[in-house]
Amino acid sequence: MTQDLTTPTELQCANCGALLQGEFCHVCGQSVHSVLKPVHGMLEDTLDLVLNIDGRVVHTLPPLLLRPGFLTLEYFAGRRVRYLAPFRLMFALCLLAFFVLPLALDSGDALFVPDVHVQGSSFQRAKTPAEVDRLLKKQLAQLTPTQDIPVIGSLAGKELDKARLQLVREAMQRRIELGDKTAVIPASLDEVPKPPGDTRSPADREQRNPFDQPWDPIKVSWLPDFLNQRLNRSAARLHDNLTAMSGPGDHSAVNERLIGQVFAALPGAMFFMLPAFALLLKLVYLFKRRLYVEHLIVALHSHAFLFLSLLLGTLTHLLGVALKPHAPWLGGPLNLLTAALCLWAPTYLLIMQKRVYRQGWPMTVLKYLFVGWCYCWLLAIAFAGAFLLGLAE
Repeated sequence: MTQDLTTPTELQCANCGALLQGEFCHVCGQSVHSVLKPVHGMLEDTLDLVLNIDGRVVHTLPPLLLRPGFLTLEYFAGRRVRYLAPFRLMFALCLLAFFVLPLALDSGDALFVPDVHVQGSSFQRAKTPAEVDRLLKKQLAQLTPTQDIPVIGSLAGKELDKARLQLVREAMQRRIELGDKTAVIPASLDEVPKPPGDTRSPADREQRNPFDQPWDPIKVSWLPDFLNQRLNRSAARLHDNLTAMSGPGDHSAVNERLIGQVFAALPGAMFFMLPAFALLLKLVYLFKRRLYVEHLIVALHSHAFLFLSLLLGTLTHLLGVALKPHAPWLGGPLNLLTAALCLWAPTYLLIMQKRVYRQGWPMTVLKYLFVGWCYCWLLAIAFAGAFLLGLAE
């Protein structure tokens, strides 16, 4: 049985037939506005559905930054419509902060190309062809561990190939000077012997870890096979990345890629921090008889403020880097602004805790210090987890 499409009249809801008293039906909640609209209208509705970004941003961000505890108290008092929802606010600021922060860490290096130095002049000290070969093997060995690292990009690989070719040419030239008639200067990299590397197939690399321990490969009996394979792949990447960071040669490309992977894992780690921080507040204010969700809202607004401060501080740093060649005198004021944000963050959280939980200053300061000490440990665990996840990717 089919039902004819109906359009809402001036007084009746098209969905349930109730009399309308506004833009939404008071019985079923359906809007009186049609969903058949231009594309730009659909995009606006989608953006509003995901982030609730509209005029509420103007009412939310200034008090979030400048009025400690105001948004939380407004939310508890039932005045919520004009402000962004706590979770959406924190979620959006978290993504923005961790998107912009890596840009500040490598500002000025838009694209990394390693500066590979070769010490060809050392061949001039060699007195025999055998000594030249020994020096060449030693210098090529310093490039080989970096070359075999999976996180090295294509540009870095090309620079390493050029360095290898230059080393071989310098060595062959010295052998010719020493009277070695078998020495031939290579014209291209194709004529240079490939360095020894890992001869295992990609399947073997995924199936077995390179730790050479009794538990290698990892096999958890109660886990399905695909999860055990994932654990072995992650362990192999962890081993390769740690080897890359501690081995000889230039580690800049490896470190840059790993930092990016760590920052990609941080937002997920921070989401585990929120319920833990709310539980900590619940334990500290156990006799206040507040619901856990109230402490969770406090945690959401606190982290939203921290992410907003981090975002503003990062943008201030990027602005200083961009303006330094043109207006170096702005460096001082921008540095003062960054320092003010750093000092305002702990002060803000203390005032917020005092206003929301309404205790005297001595008890508030004592609990603030205890919560801060515990939070530092939680933060260290979150960063360690993000670092391990980054190494395993």
